[in-house]
Amino acid sequence: MLSLSVLSLYLAALVAVYILPGPDMALVMATSASRGVGAGLLTALGIAASRFLHVMMSGLGLAALMATHPLLFDAVRWIGAGYLLWLAWKVVHAKPAPEDAPQTTESGRAAIARGFLTNLLNPKALMFCALFLPQFVSPAHGAVLPQFALLAVILVAVGLCFDTAYAFAACGIARRLKGRGPAAKLQKGLLGGVFVLMAGRLIFG
Repeated sequence: MLSLSVLSLYLAALVAVYILPGPDMALVMATSASRGVGAGLLTALGIAASRFLHVMMSGLGLAALMATHPLLFDAVRWIGAGYLLWLAWKVVHAKPAPEDAPQTTESGRAAIARGFLTNLLNPKALMFCALFLPQFVSPAHGAVLPQFALLAVILVAVGLCFDTAYAFAACGIARRLKGRGPAAKLQKGLLGGVFVLMAGRLIFG
């Protein structure tokens, strides 16, 4: 079992990572600002599920497989970039809502799926887990996979707390700037732009 000192160091490292701006933070904030805090929270839930899966795949050796097979890494990278560009196209070409319409909403399943797939199809997130987590795992503490599972639960919980705060903060800012017309176009452009930037980060980063 991991010691308290190791867990404390791991928790501190996670806080430092989640404070820094990143694609997941941008996605949650842009979604919450343009589609409401509910959509932002559901997107964060999808990201959390993908993060857990990334940690477990890293523990099972999938990240090492990608590191030794660049074609597999590139395939996932290009699929992820294509998915993000498709999301950007959907956002930009969405029909504007009437002026007297309530705030745009979407199904919970769609928001969760968007967060899950956006994070899952980012091979760099998996490689990050492969480089970061082994520093806190040791065979001397017992079986390795349960240690990865514990680290995954902590990683997901901390990330979900930060993403929840980001979702509410972005929604609050959007409400202050709310105004039909220019503000709605700005929110649509913000969300579409985030997807394009994330796709570019996967392709050229």
